[in-house]
Amino acid sequence: MREYKTQMEAAKKGIITPQMEVVAKKEYMDIKLLCERVASGEICIPANINHKSLSAEGIGNGLRTKINVNLGISGDAKNYEIEMEKVQMALDFGCEAIMDLSNYGKTNHFRTELVEKSPAMIGTVPMYDAIGYLEKDLLEITAKDFLKVVEAHAKEGVDFQTIHAGINKRAVEAFKRQGRLTNIVSRGGSLLFAWMEMTGNENPFYEYYDEVLEILREYDVTISLGDALRPGSIHDATDAGQISELIELGNLTKRAWERDVQVMVEGPGHMAMDEIAANMKLQKRICHNAPFYVLGPLVTDIAPGYDHITSAIGGAIAAASGADFLCYVTPAEHLRLPDVKDVKEGIVASKIAAHAADIAKKIPHARDIDNKMSDARRRIDWEEMFACAIDSVKPREYFDSLPPQDRHTCSMCGKMCAMRTTNMILAGEKVEFCSELDKK
Repeated sequence: MREYKTQMEAAKKGIITPQMEVVAKKEYMDIKLLCERVASGEICIPANINHKSLSAEGIGNGLRTKINVNLGISGDAKNYEIEMEKVQMALDFGCEAIMDLSNYGKTNHFRTELVEKSPAMIGTVPMYDAIGYLEKDLLEITAKDFLKVVEAHAKEGVDFQTIHAGINKRAVEAFKRQGRLTNIVSRGGSLLFAWMEMTGNENPFYEYYDEVLEILREYDVTISLGDALRPGSIHDATDAGQISELIELGNLTKRAWERDVQVMVEGPGHMAMDEIAANMKLQKRICHNAPFYVLGPLVTDIAPGYDHITSAIGGAIAAASGADFLCYVTPAEHLRLPDVKDVKEGIVASKIAAHAADIAKKIPHARDIDNKMSDARRRIDWEEMFACAIDSVKPREYFDSLPPQDRHTCSMCGKMCAMRTTNMILAGEKVEFCSELDKK
């Protein structure tokens, strides 16, 4: 039997866990420094004791920006095989986390298979699953019923759970006074808001927060403090509701750490570019430098069908400014459940944002792959270029769709390729274009 319940408890005791060793090696970080940051809460290592297939990842200060992929079944899309295809795609692209947001029927079959097979971290939002799991309508669910779902997910092996504990009565009052353009856009947050308003009760995850923490501590589940009042439009960003909830999340973060429960704090969804950096600093200050997990933020509201791009722009700025974990957004955001193609587009956009931010943050060895790509381009080595690419399939398809006569060029510049011309001159060769054309 191990001497600690959670990664944080181990770190506070100076115990180096197998998961810490894995993370330190992946991140090129001194193991003692990693242990210190896990103990302080600046880094979390979500690692449920029942997730045996996990390849541990760290999230937080000094580490690579991580990517989460959302998927799951719903009433309108119940094909488990398609969802598992998305899972495999996420794993093939090296995404570090997968959130099962299933909200239809008995979801544990899909989730159990996911935990069994996935080396990536698995997250859930118990609030989404409450109605199907409990087979009760929202008004019939009791406060203690919600905790049963939290425990069921923890037992099944999920590594982190989004708990919307910050939307208490104080935060709701601030939201109501504000008068928002888009009100509450968090699915879990809206359900809790509705339950609180219909019953007149306090948020059960806030009222029974200590009991929630005890469940999570037992299985070493990281709590991802959900932002129920995140802005759903750039108009509502950084308003009283968002900040009021953030203040509550800061207090809840400290209470979790006191119980040795690891924490992530979730951040805004829509936000103009000039507000992003300040929001990242504000969150880190109010939430005691806990790891920050952001959805986007989307920097404009008028790009349905292209929100993977609006999200990647915001995500790159957010991560470069201090965010630690990006939730991908697909082209289908605001429109429908994403298909496999949408998932790929969302993953690639988020990977680009995360990698660009890691370069800006000077994460160790982040530039190495860029230097390899640039060297391959100088040598016009197409196979190596494809191998260095985030997505190796698409660039190969583009190149082969209109191939050049000379494979040491591409069909855009042909013989006038700048790399080819410079390489020939530096090698002492003569560059001639007209004579080559005459030969044809």
